[in-house]
Amino acid sequence: MNDVKEKYGIIDIGSNTIRLVIYERSKSGRLREIENVKAVARLRNYLNYNHILTDEGIVILLDTLRSFQEITRYHQLKRVKCVATATIRQAKNQNEIIRLVEENTDFRVRVLTGEEEAYYGFLAVVNSTPIPEAVTIDIGGGSTEITYYKNRQLVHYESFPFGALSLKQAFVSGNVPTQEELQRLSSYLTEQFQLLPWISRKRVPIIAMGGSARNVVQVHQFMKNYPLAGVHQYEMNQKDLMEVERLLTSLAFEDIQKLEGLSKDRADTIIPALEVFRVLYEVVDAPVFVLSRKGLRDGIFYEEGMQPFGTPIFPSVLQESFFELAQDYDIDVHHVHYVNRLLTEFIEQIRRLDLYPLTDDDVRDVKWAAHVFYLGQYIDEESSSQHTFYILANRTIDGLMHKDRVKLALMASYKNRTVFKQYIEPFQHWFTKEEQRTIRFLGALLKFVYSLNETKRNIVQTVQLSKQNGSILIEVICCGDFRAEEYQAEKNKKHLEKVLKHPIELRFQQK
Repeated sequence: MNDVKEKYGIIDIGSNTIRLVIYERSKSGRLREIENVKAVARLRNYLNYNHILTDEGIVILLDTLRSFQEITRYHQLKRVKCVATATIRQAKNQNEIIRLVEENTDFRVRVLTGEEEAYYGFLAVVNSTPIPEAVTIDIGGGSTEITYYKNRQLVHYESFPFGALSLKQAFVSGNVPTQEELQRLSSYLTEQFQLLPWISRKRVPIIAMGGSARNVVQVHQFMKNYPLAGVHQYEMNQKDLMEVERLLTSLAFEDIQKLEGLSKDRADTIIPALEVFRVLYEVVDAPVFVLSRKGLRDGIFYEEGMQPFGTPIFPSVLQESFFELAQDYDIDVHHVHYVNRLLTEFIEQIRRLDLYPLTDDDVRDVKWAAHVFYLGQYIDEESSSQHTFYILANRTIDGLMHKDRVKLALMASYKNRTVFKQYIEPFQHWFTKEEQRTIRFLGALLKFVYSLNETKRNIVQTVQLSKQNGSILIEVICCGDFRAEEYQAEKNKKHLEKVLKHPIELRFQQK
């Protein structure tokens, strides 16, 4: 059997950094990043006033690509995409650069237009977040792409010929901007963004891509001592952006370079980049600023990978994520579907008898949790609850914001009240007391329903709930020997009793 995994490489020649990323196709079909090599080339600094990339800049580019070539040859990559953005796009000697790269390396450069760059950023966002309408921004070293999309369809785009590095060159004389320089930069950005009537006071989320945005988020997470892993779909508001800017502008340059969460090579461009986000937030009058870790490179792969389906956009981002989880953790999908049918029966009757107030969102959430209940068994049966919580809370799940991810993890890992309190402790302030009680109830319900298919024989045909003398009667009609299921259900009903504050009587019958 041929066990060689497919590998793909992409080289992104940016104005600030040049990056090589190697992906491997996992068993779920997902492209998993296995190498990510960055070189801080700052090609923008070698683009002279005549918009010619100097010989020195070309030497740095070729040296970097040759060092990447050693890695791509080691991995025996047959397919390496090599794309270039603003600096090469703006260079008048672009054709000469492309020729020299082709003659001296294994790579052929494709120079992206501003429109293509904006489109790939949009594709990355719309295929990895649950937000149906937003303004996106991708700020590089030499250009800034902005799009507006609605109903997950691109409506407008713009590529500005300025980025974090070129703004720093144009407006900041030292390493850190003075108040006056910051004011001039702010006025310039406001003027530029007001040229786009389609973003003015749109009042939709801003979704940011690129290294500057990622570093802003990492600094904010450090400031907050954030309890979760991962930056994708992290949310900040205007106050949060101002807090990060206040911190950065209060520090000496040497201290900015040492700041946790900030790449040292971005220390001199992070404040101009942050000013771009802050001004855009004001112009859009946005409710929230969200980071997308997926960007240009991912957008290129989405376009190619989705070609067989006739559309570059996933019908459902979240469904795609759960499909990947099922593949990666060997989840028995037939078992999940069966449990979800039983769960639906329970929910309908809980609502009919008015046993617990459940919203449509609660029902949707617990059905997703049913797909991944105790997936930690894949790692270890004995401590599956702990593994389940850790994996789901800390794995990026495209289509789930951070709070929803924690909620999913709490339901799918539910063991008992004590363990629940232990898991939720770092996130107490994220949920109201009522929300915590509902999550606990849904986790306990899920655990109970799963116990009704303990032997995975699908023997429970139907369940009937009724109220009797202050207690809840659950009649379980089976088509086979139900002793294993009855034992587990009797053991797990106490978790439901504690939340519902009513005793539960179980009555199993064989049809």
